Amino acid sequence: MYRMTAEMSEELKRMLSGSSLPLFEQACIFAAIAHQGATRKGSRIPYLVHPVEAAGIVAEMTDDEDLIAAAVLHDVLEDTDVTCEELEEFFGPRIAGYVNGESEDKRRDLPPESTWMLRKQETVDFLMNRADRNARMLALADKLSNIRAIARDVDKIGDRVWERFNQKDKAKHGWMYRQIAEALKELQDYPAWKEYDGLVRKVFHEDSM
Repeated sequence: MYRMTAEMSEELKRMLSGSSLPLFEQACIFAAIAHQGATRKGSRIPYLVHPVEAAGIVAEMTDDEDLIAAAVLHDVLEDTDVTCEELEEFFGPRIAGYVNGESEDKRRDLPPESTWMLRKQETVDFLMNRADRNARMLALADKLSNIRAIARDVDKIGDRVWERFNQKDKAKHGWMYRQIAEALKELQDYPAWKEYDGLVRKVFHEDSM
C-alpha cells in the first residue's frame, strides 16, 4: 500500500488549490500520486490505468463530472492511506461519498483471504439495497474494467490467473461477478452492462452450465 506523506499532501494542496485544471485532471493528478508505484495484480501495468479506464466507462454512461472524477479516485480509500476526510477536503463531500461507497472495509488487521467472502457480500448487499443509480454506474465501471483484464489474461494463461488473487477459488469469483451483475440490472440497457454480462458468461463458462 502506497503511503502519501504529509509533504506530498501539502504539495497536492498547493497544486490543486484554486487550480484552473478541469476536475477530471485534478482527480488524475491526485490518483497518480496516491497510487504511485503500484501495479495491477500479476502484471507490470501501472495501477492508474485501471481507474482511468473506469472513468472512461462512466463517461460513456453520464456526463456527471463529479461521478467521472469519483471513478478516477475510486480506489484511493481502499488501497492507499488517503482518508475520507482528506478526499472530502480536496474534492468535496459528493465525490468523497461516492468513493467511500465504492470502497471495501479491508479489515487490514486480518488476512485478506479470511475476509474475502464477507467483503464481497457486503459489496453485493450495498449495490442491491442501498446504492443509488450513480453508485451503481461507478461499480459497473470498476467491475467491467476488472473483468476485461481477467478475460484477457484467461485467454493467455487460462485458470492460472486465479492464483494471483487472495481468493483462488474460481467458483467464488464467478459467484461474486454474477451477483454484481444482478445487483446492477437497473443498468442493463447500457452497452457497459451488456459487455460486463457477456464477459462474465465467457470467463465463467455460464452458457455451458
